[in-house]
This record gives sequence, C-alpha cells and structure tokens, in this order.
Amino acid sequence: MHKKHDPSATPTGDCSPAPGRPRFVLASSSPRRLELLAQLGLEPDAVVPAHVDETPGRGERAADLARRLALAKAQAVAAQEPGAVVLGADTVVAVGRRLLPKAEDESAARACLEMLSGRRHRVVGGVAVIGADGRVHRRCVVTAVVFKRLTAAEIEDYIAAGEWHGKAGGYAIQGRAAGLIRFVNGSYSNVVGLPLFEVAQILKSERVL
Repeated sequence: MHKKHDPSATPTGDCSPAPGRPRFVLASSSPRRLELLAQLGLEPDAVVPAHVDETPGRGERAADLARRLALAKAQAVAAQEPGAVVLGADTVVAVGRRLLPKAEDESAARACLEMLSGRRHRVVGGVAVIGADGRVHRRCVVTAVVFKRLTAAEIEDYIAAGEWHGKAGGYAIQGRAAGLIRFVNGSYSNVVGLPLFEVAQILKSERVL
C-alpha cells in the first residue's frame, strides 16, 4: 500500500526515483530553490512545504537562526517521508547583528532597502539534509553583498515592481535588484536561496546526484 501524502505536498515528475537512487524531497515551497536545483539537473520527487515558526530567539545570531530553521524544516518533513533524502534550507539577511525580515508588505520592504542602501550586509544560508538512513548533514554559507547608495526614487521604483514580496531583506538579486548591487563576495546562488556547491556535495554523498 502506498503511503498517503499530505495534500500540501506537490509532487514533481512521476514521483519515481531512478533505480538505485533514494527518493528526494525538498522541504520548501520556494520556486527559487526548485529553479536552483534544476541547474544541477535535479528535480525533487516531491515538494513538501515545512511549516515551522521562523521567529528568531532573543539575541539569536543570523548563522544560528539559519542553521536552526533549516534543520527544523528538514526534520519536520523527514518525519512524513521515512527513507527519503530530505533537503531543508533557510536564508537570513543581516546588517551587523540586526536581522532583516522577509518582507510581507511595502513598508517592510522599504525599511529593508533603506537599511541596506550603501551598506555591506550578509546573506546567511543554512542547509540541512537528512539522509535516507537518518544521518544529518548541515552547512552554513555566508555571502557578503553591497548595495549602491539608493535614491528615494530607486527605492520606490523597486517597491512598485513587487519582486520584494516574501524575500529575506526585501530584495531578489536575480531580478531588478541586480542593477542596484555593487559587489558580491561569495556564493551567488546562496543569495538567491540555496548554496549550490555545498548542496551538490551533500547530495552526491547521499547518491541523489
């Protein structure tokens, strides 16, 4: 008998892994992470969003938060998908010790862009992969990003474009924000949503790639 899946799960492909390859599940509803995995030639057998509280703990640092949330997402979905390789990830944007939110409205996005204008910030990507045997792999990748000094008009134009919605720090580097960013040091794909080099190494060790 086949196991019933959560209705929120979104299978991709025919849900049948290649012979000898374990079932691979992405614990995220992010279309950006799906697109990044496609760059590796990889399509998850299922996409199962993980519903976890993403509220930072008091005084919690960006790296600790990204690691914690990535693991919590992977664990939540692994409990529903025994025997699968499950990938969880989280992205945190920080200016100094200040953590920026995922912008859910225009005022939050505007506040993020005003904070980032002309300043260096960090994009911290947490990755957790739970193997078919329950083994846990964890990585934390930090990328430095610097915006140009933004004018009020540039901020308003970017807000009007709408691509900030739901994005950590209120911007998407793969979109119009690319024309506002002076400098990136480190993994570009990490800023988009998934550090591909590190993810590829883990998935190779788990025979997914």
